Amino acid sequence: MTRSIRRQLRLAQAVFAATLLFASLVAVSAFKQSARPQNLGEITVERINVVDADGTLRLVISNKDRMHPGVIGGKTIQRARPYAGFILFNDQGDEAGGLTLTGRDGNGRRAANAGLMFDQLGQDQTIGFEYGEENGQRAAAFKVWDRPDAPLADLVEQLNGANAIQDRTEREAAVARIRAAAPKPAQRVFVGKTRDRVASVVLADAQGRNRLALKVDADGAASIEFSVARARRSADARRRVASRLRRHAAA
Repeated sequence: MTRSIRRQLRLAQAVFAATLLFASLVAVSAFKQSARPQNLGEITVERINVVDADGTLRLVISNKDRMHPGVIGGKTIQRARPYAGFILFNDQGDEAGGLTLTGRDGNGRRAANAGLMFDQLGQDQTIGFEYGEENGQRAAAFKVWDRPDAPLADLVEQLNGANAIQDRTEREAAVARIRAAAPKPAQRVFVGKTRDRVASVVLADAQGRNRLALKVDADGAASIEFSVARARRSADARRRVASRLRRHAAA
């Protein structure tokens, strides 16, 4: 009886070992197959995450319901982001730009927006293409911005804290205060068409003040506009006054 039990145990051990070996071979084979390029033909998904070998997120392609909220300085932005498109991430996993799209024509309202943006390191978009349409007015442009040197992660942390406030009135007031105190970007270059159908090229200074504008309106009227910095005009005026005073003193 004892020998029979021992034989059964040895047989069970042999079967278990064989099963384990077979499962291991299947698993290894599956991993090897997944490493090879595969032609899937067509797939239907709600979101695709592309990562580096170390798991760092580099690209998200998503519908509007599952879009990544964005991350900067390692801080995830606490917000809804109902836009379909794709988001790019840099080597350290921070958002670095992307493409978003919206558009709907129904219920007596027609509206659409699209943007292809590339972000300054540690900041928001610094160059991009935008299109917007609402109530029959359309604008499309190429834009360049000067962004502050202050890291955007600091602002994100403050806004995340404000958005966690339960009272709606208090929350909105806190968000408004934070945004008002934040360093402002300056739009330096605009090349495109405005909502009033003016094709224009506008160049601005580091404070975002327009200095040179080339415009052609819908009827064909063209213009070139210059604007000299007030600070420069004031300095020139002060120099002229000082020069007159010196001449009067010498006389």
